[in-house]
Amino acid sequence: MSAQSPSPVSALAVFGETAAIRCERAAAELRAGRPVVIVDGQRRVATTALDSSSPAGFEAFAQAAAQQHYLHLTAPRAQTLGIPGTLGVRIPLTGQAFNTLPALAYLRDATAPDGTPAAGNDMDAASVEVARLGLLLPAMVSVELSVGSTPFDGCLHLTLDDLREGARQAGQDYELVTRSPVPLRDVGMSEFAVFRGGVAQRDQVAVIVGTPDLQGAVPVRVHSSCLTGDLFGSLKCDCGDQLRRGLHTLKELGGGILLYLDQEGRGTGIAAKMRAYGYQHEGLDTIDADALLGFGADERRYGSAVAMLRALGVERIQLLTNNPTKVQRLRNAGIEVVGCVPVTGEITTENEQYLRTKAARAGHHLDVDALIMAAQ
Repeated sequence: MSAQSPSPVSALAVFGETAAIRCERAAAELRAGRPVVIVDGQRRVATTALDSSSPAGFEAFAQAAAQQHYLHLTAPRAQTLGIPGTLGVRIPLTGQAFNTLPALAYLRDATAPDGTPAAGNDMDAASVEVARLGLLLPAMVSVELSVGSTPFDGCLHLTLDDLREGARQAGQDYELVTRSPVPLRDVGMSEFAVFRGGVAQRDQVAVIVGTPDLQGAVPVRVHSSCLTGDLFGSLKCDCGDQLRRGLHTLKELGGGILLYLDQEGRGTGIAAKMRAYGYQHEGLDTIDADALLGFGADERRYGSAVAMLRALGVERIQLLTNNPTKVQRLRNAGIEVVGCVPVTGEITTENEQYLRTKAARAGHHLDVDALIMAAQ
């Protein structure tokens, strides 16, 4: 008599599942065009991202929602349409065709819908947070679900507690994967340390220049990735200049650390950044361009930077930056910032207005006129 096969056991029961993993799965579902259900007690909202929806997927969602679905727009996007609302707004979509939604969600020169839209709430804000993790535009097609079974029961469910706990875990769960020496042009032998962790992020890199004194205030440059500027030499920004001059400054200061963070487009992702570039080409400044897409002035987060610094044994830093907001966010996260060193780039015809916007509207410590005079 043959032995009985063991009963199948869920992989989750064997290996476990953290809130951070559930958040990452939810982001992947939205990127794949599938709905996610946000849960808080008896409240449930099914949501999908317009950015990754198809006409067929939208029609299926509308039918499953019994035409009770709505489009949630963030406060920055709503304000571009002349609609107030600190948590965004809900625009009813009953009978609305899929091809009409981009104009409401992210296109320029859109008109506000008739009537006064309902205000968004914390459930809508949670759906936007999942979209942010997936680097999708924050325009969400959603529906409130009644108690009992619904066509959305088979979708991945995520609680508000999962989002809160996932964010906390993401800031703590970073591990050093490997370290290796890398000689850099004009900088000399450096060391690249690769970290893994967070939620829906690629591996992060710390570049250790020279031999910094970890017992003192370590010179640190926290640099968010910029594909166009860092790699291709775009003239629209000063990111590539700041990257290279930052490394040189670390060498001149006797050694330090550059954290290269996966935060393209001030935390919005490369696709959204290219959409914003299109609006900038039409004459908008960088902040207004992001607002049209539903984003705030700066969506970057620095939990990964804090985790990497602590893993490297760094508690006190001298920050290479022109951005006082970055200083405050690192301080709020528990890193002691004892001073700042400015890092500027070359001013071009193409990036002058961008730099003036950073100074005037984002509070960066930049005197653009003085930099222009010094370069002459």
